[in-house]
Amino acid sequence: MKQASGLIFSLIIFLASCNDKHSDDGKIVFRYNEAANITTLDPAFARDQSIIWATNQMFNGLVQLDDRLRVRPCIAKSWEISPDGLTFTFHLRRDVYFHDDPAFPNGSGRRVVAGDFVYSFNRIVDRRTASPGAWVFNLVEEKNGKFSFAGLDDSTFVVRLKKPFPPFLGILTMQYCSVVPHEAITRYGPDFRRNPVGSGPFMFKMWKEGVKLVMVKNTEYFEFCEGSRLPYLDAVAVTFQPDKQSAFLEFIKGKLDFMSGIDPTYKDELLDRQGRLKEKFKNRIYLITQPYLNTEYLGINVDPSSPGGKNNPLLSRDLRKAVEHAFDRRKMIHFLRNNIGTPGIFGIVPPGLPSFDSTSVAYGYDPDASGLYIRKAGFGAGTELPPFTLTSTSDYLDICKYIQHQMGEQGIEMNIEISPPASVKELKAQAKLAFFRASWIADYPDAENYLSMFYSKNFCPQGPNYTHFSNAEFDKLYEAAMSEREDTLRYALYRRMERIVMDEAPVVILYYDQVLRFVGKNITGIGSNPMNLLTLKNVRKL
Repeated sequence: MKQASGLIFSLIIFLASCNDKHSDDGKIVFRYNEAANITTLDPAFARDQSIIWATNQMFNGLVQLDDRLRVRPCIAKSWEISPDGLTFTFHLRRDVYFHDDPAFPNGSGRRVVAGDFVYSFNRIVDRRTASPGAWVFNLVEEKNGKFSFAGLDDSTFVVRLKKPFPPFLGILTMQYCSVVPHEAITRYGPDFRRNPVGSGPFMFKMWKEGVKLVMVKNTEYFEFCEGSRLPYLDAVAVTFQPDKQSAFLEFIKGKLDFMSGIDPTYKDELLDRQGRLKEKFKNRIYLITQPYLNTEYLGINVDPSSPGGKNNPLLSRDLRKAVEHAFDRRKMIHFLRNNIGTPGIFGIVPPGLPSFDSTSVAYGYDPDASGLYIRKAGFGAGTELPPFTLTSTSDYLDICKYIQHQMGEQGIEMNIEISPPASVKELKAQAKLAFFRASWIADYPDAENYLSMFYSKNFCPQGPNYTHFSNAEFDKLYEAAMSEREDTLRYALYRRMERIVMDEAPVVILYYDQVLRFVGKNITGIGSNPMNLLTLKNVRKL
């Protein structure tokens, strides 16, 4: 490992002078690598970050998020919500056009109208589409098999819900809710995945799967910034190098303009122990960092009637609390993650959301408290504490071993079982795991997205309640929150719900993740937000 690290460092020094700030043929091209590859360019299937990032450049929705996670106009220039919170009326711009494509007469893209949203949303809920995003419209009113999507005229679109749901506007910012033209779906059918036609700031140019994707400027894009039409870039080029170390070297050479996240193979090359960019790189790149709406946690099946909950020693709340206090999250973040992230000493809701409560510390490292809860659970003094098993993927083995070691010092015997990601996902969905490592990345910017994991009507596999947590008071507060349109009052309910969850301890919070963006010094306007959404329409390359 030391030899590999030394080789990287030598190459960094050698390649530093090769920084290429120029673009091919005088065009301003922004380049990034996507190690995870891309399987489709159809926003109906934008379930992974790699697809979300690509489709976000080519498609638009009714509304969009700014860097502070506020819902802003996009194709809808304004909207109203009825007093009962059920009817959303959107007023559309009249200057938005689909990209030019052979699917249209004479190849010229036509204007986006309200009927296109009726079509696009019905396509998402159509079972024949099999979109993983169909759930986003679960709360839309349905009569005689038809969802309540309506175009009153070309510029007025209406959605009606079954019951109030305050986060609905945030849901509509998801890429699933992008508008697509029926002409392109009819022409390309399933092959729309590689012939995307949207209305976004960049248009599809070419995609050699597993090699390269190119998007070019939409010169007729409707958004302006300070009098200048967006986007500023001429093109975006995405490569698909699976070797993150090789991609890192390309970034250092200046062949890539941007890098998101950090891999253990070069973590110590770029960052110091405090998570700061090392001095030797500051003249060539800069670091953007902020909270990421991703909570990493250990889940505990607390339902004795489920396969994973049966005979689970952690059905004891006192034993769960002993585990909560048994390991030092601050040291874990410092030594294993170079202080990337925030120790999970609060609740399930991560920093970055407005309802996050930084004053409510749920659990910290406290060996004495851990021992006390072990005794309250009826163990010690001659009664042996039974061992239990934590199931995880190999990516988190170092963290699992750290927890295992620290819990061992408290007399808690924890075994580790490593399984493939697909297996863990399937067993978790079937409630067959007693104790498992998991993470929850926000789909939309509202704490309800996290708290829905504990609503008793959301038991997996139909919903995200993987721990099978059930609490009548929690459910009552959850339902009250969904009827509360005033943010301040709703957030107060969220905090009460979170306190119930943390007191019952069906989850052990490990840490709240952090957005890390490494950017070339010649790049401006890239921005960042806690959803880690990549938006390139405002980017300039000098």
